[in-house]
Amino acid sequence: MTEGAMRVEPAEEIGWDLALGHARREVGRLAALMGVDVLDTRPEAEFDALVQRAAAHFEVPISLVSLVDADRQWFKAAVGLPASHETPRAQAFCDHAIRDSAVLVVPDAAADPRFADNPLVTGAPNIRFYAGAPLTLPEGARLGTLCVIDTVPRPDFSPEAAAALAALAEAASALLARRQP
Repeated sequence: MTEGAMRVEPAEEIGWDLALGHARREVGRLAALMGVDVLDTRPEAEFDALVQRAAAHFEVPISLVSLVDADRQWFKAAVGLPASHETPRAQAFCDHAIRDSAVLVVPDAAADPRFADNPLVTGAPNIRFYAGAPLTLPEGARLGTLCVIDTVPRPDFSPEAAAALAALAEAASALLARRQP
């Protein structure tokens, strides 16, 4: 091998395969999101009821049905923030939550290296606690989350609480699935 030439190791090849697989899944996820035709729509009582129930049950000031678009997260329903509110995807906790099927729990965002410098942590709305359950269509596309947010850390969010949040997210997922063509 000549000096300066680069040898591709098998791990790097796998990395490309993973990146390509992620890109394909993201294209499919975004197509599914467009297919439910919910972005930028008016508030709906069924979604509003779910975030109100979540805020009351978990005793948090903010609860959202958040949909993760290509470059933004948009709130279909909200308690504690305007329903038409959106944030850049790069700042979205929900973007992290849709990467896995499990509930994402961040007990103290200020102590979590993924979020400590996030403008939503260092400034308004001053997120310290986040828990988000993915909104998943029957074919597996995760479109966003039903999440709860607090301005104080919550190190004691239990597995039972995560299961209750997941149940609310399942109800929101069913509402989205009904919109599919």
